[in-house]
Amino acid sequence: MKFINKFKSFSFDKRKKSKINYVIIHYTALENCEKAISHLCNENNKVSSHFIISQKGQIYTLVNEKYRAWHAGVSSWNGESDLNSSSIGIELDYSLKYKNNKFSKNMMRSLSLLLTYILKKYKINNRNVLGHSDIAPFRKKDPGEYFPWKFLYNKNIAFCPDKKNKIYLKILNKWFEKYHFNSKKKIIILLFNFIGYDTSLVVHNNYLFKKLIIAYQTHFIQSNINGIVDDKTFTYIKIHFLTLVLKKL
Repeated sequence: MKFINKFKSFSFDKRKKSKINYVIIHYTALENCEKAISHLCNENNKVSSHFIISQKGQIYTLVNEKYRAWHAGVSSWNGESDLNSSSIGIELDYSLKYKNNKFSKNMMRSLSLLLTYILKKYKINNRNVLGHSDIAPFRKKDPGEYFPWKFLYNKNIAFCPDKKNKIYLKILNKWFEKYHFNSKKKIIILLFNFIGYDTSLVVHNNYLFKKLIIAYQTHFIQSNINGIVDDKTFTYIKIHFLTLVLKKL
């Protein structure tokens, strides 16, 4: 794996946390990699990422990993609100509007190599490889509904709920009944909190709740992106929760 170090962003500062726990995947939404690099390296834009990967699979380093790049913005995960301080940001040269509208084989190959390197170097759990839409679901969509998460699952460099844990659903459902969780929305808010999503704005706001469901489906149930808590989505979220609980145990 080769890094290209010819471009540097000036939009960074010191990390406020020493431990790097997350990797956040973005797409550029610009016409090509050259324009994206120019945008990320223009200090007037006050935005940056540690890496950007081109359609050809070239990996450019824009900010040294020891520094805090400005890629996450207003975001939250697992109760953390300063994701910039505890994450590595990776931009992908991709936009639905232009010719770079595919996650190319070369790009994904380089992304898998880069993720493997980062996860090993910083001892990051693969469940902490996230999309921008996970940490900012009400304002961001990247890396989007066409991003091939399955490619990363198959290499064990991203988290995928284990469907074998479906056998424990009856126990979980009985627990919900026992403690009078009689609303799908209440159950999902509880489970999403455990998974890591910020649910603080959705309790009394069905519009934002739907956006949160879409963000989840965009990452984990790409065949079923409808913003509806149907049986498939509800079951999958519960299996996701059970997989995390059982891994901790």
